[in-house]
Amino acid sequence: MLKFGSKSDVNSTYKCTVRLLEDTEILECDFQIHHKGKYLVEHVCRQLNLIEKDYFGLRYVDSSKQRHWLDPAKTIIKQVKEMDPVLFSFRVKFYPPDPFRLKEEITRYQVYLQLKRDLLHGRLYCTPGEAALLGAYIVQAELGDYDPEEHIENYVSEMKILLKQTQLIEEKIMELHQTQMKGQSPESTETNFLRKACTLDTYGIDPHPVKDHRGNQLYLGINHLGILTFQGSRKTHHFRWAEVHKINYEGKMFIIHIIYNEDPRTKKKHTVGFKCPTGAACRHVWRCAIEQMLFFTLPSSSEAPSVVSGGSFFSWGTKFRYSGRVEREILEDIGPLRREEPTINRASSLRRKASSVPATPSTPIASDLGYSSLPRSNHSADCRLDTAAGNDINDPALPLEPVAEDQEVKARTADETIPTDNEAPICNGVTLDTGLLKEPDQSLSTSEYLFRDSVDHSSSESQLVGASHSHRSSRSQTPVLRAGNKLPLPPPRPSPVPTNPRSKSFSLLRVFIPSFLLTALSLIVIVIIVLETDYEVLGAIRRAPEMVTLRRIYYEPIKEYFKAKFSSKVSNTRTAVEA
Repeated sequence: MLKFGSKSDVNSTYKCTVRLLEDTEILECDFQIHHKGKYLVEHVCRQLNLIEKDYFGLRYVDSSKQRHWLDPAKTIIKQVKEMDPVLFSFRVKFYPPDPFRLKEEITRYQVYLQLKRDLLHGRLYCTPGEAALLGAYIVQAELGDYDPEEHIENYVSEMKILLKQTQLIEEKIMELHQTQMKGQSPESTETNFLRKACTLDTYGIDPHPVKDHRGNQLYLGINHLGILTFQGSRKTHHFRWAEVHKINYEGKMFIIHIIYNEDPRTKKKHTVGFKCPTGAACRHVWRCAIEQMLFFTLPSSSEAPSVVSGGSFFSWGTKFRYSGRVEREILEDIGPLRREEPTINRASSLRRKASSVPATPSTPIASDLGYSSLPRSNHSADCRLDTAAGNDINDPALPLEPVAEDQEVKARTADETIPTDNEAPICNGVTLDTGLLKEPDQSLSTSEYLFRDSVDHSSSESQLVGASHSHRSSRSQTPVLRAGNKLPLPPPRPSPVPTNPRSKSFSLLRVFIPSFLLTALSLIVIVIIVLETDYEVLGAIRRAPEMVTLRRIYYEPIKEYFKAKFSSKVSNTRTAVEA
């Protein structure tokens, strides 16, 4: 990042790096202090020749390793002021429910690249057979028809396609590539890939780690269908957008308010809560859920409400206002694109990665999240996870674990085992009315990918590597993480034992009264400055109806009262002196 100039210098230019969906491609972009997030998103879409830009966004990771989507309605510099260098990742933010309703093939190609990343990093969960089929589509798109003279031995082993890429699944991919993919062009194989991927239940889901009221590790996903929860490889609940009445959060607790129309004449309300690792992670989940719900359910962006949540006695909470078009507006915009179909430059990226491509750090997961403070539920269901008994490709219980994008895909050569509980875990969710949650949705079989409780599982970004020195800011104090380097944690400090048992006592009056007096005094000083000075800067405030009313009803009478008191006291003093 360039050196920060003066705040008054509106012409200061800042640099940022944008990682594209192909790891081998980056963009160097410039922006100014007044540019908002929408400017940068549109700039990247112009560089990629994308017109249907509403489905995409830029993601970044702050100094505390918490992921965020760049807000298009806020200035860029305020969102990334602590980042050095400034790094973004161009990603699909809203996965289209039907990719074939997109108007341009180049937009579908970007969605294909995103789903290919999701499959590689374990977010697109499916059976091993489905994974082999998707992998065969990717191989056909990358290599073309099978050529026995060129494609010898295990030619798939050189490609990074799946997270758990074992030799057996590679053999299945090669078999499908050699027998079923012949004659398919890259365009047709990508179409078949999209047609298959968009039918999976985990399509468009980025798992967020949460815990239920019993402390069980769960994963929460949000897409166009609603909010889904997973335990192991089993989808336990599906809260559809039509049933979600309200979404809010309190501290680390993400809360969903649901209305079930079980009886045509009555509606039953439920409150389900999940605990996130940190308050920042909870705000991120809440914001993602609000954006997804509004994008896929609102008839018009003009009807988007202003949402406030997370407030408490000592905080104002988080205010969110949706910006941009919603899906219905995009689909109803049937006007011509008025341009020829742009050319798509397809490049093989499975066997190479640019070493100079910087990346963003991952989101850590706390090891112990505690459990929910909401009332517990008596509802439970059998969510037992069947583990794999062997490595047969047709075995529906083959464990396939997801990891973050920042990790090298080493799982295909490691003999890792997935610990499972001996008892059927309690399904996620807590409710105010015990036993009223719907039965878990068992539409997914035990042949799906398994979520892994790891430090980086929910992150789709990677550790900072090889950042250019020209992107640094001399004012930024944020340390830059390098690949493979971890910041050392300070040793825990022993808790001092108080010698006086009263030292832990807390008096609300000792805190409240001084704070109240200081606040009241500050307000009085501000009012006097505004009403008694002639500064033009404060002229608009003085002419406000509220200030005029305050002056006439309260300020002037009080001023005359003290003035009369002071005058009478001065006159009495003078009389006493003269006497």
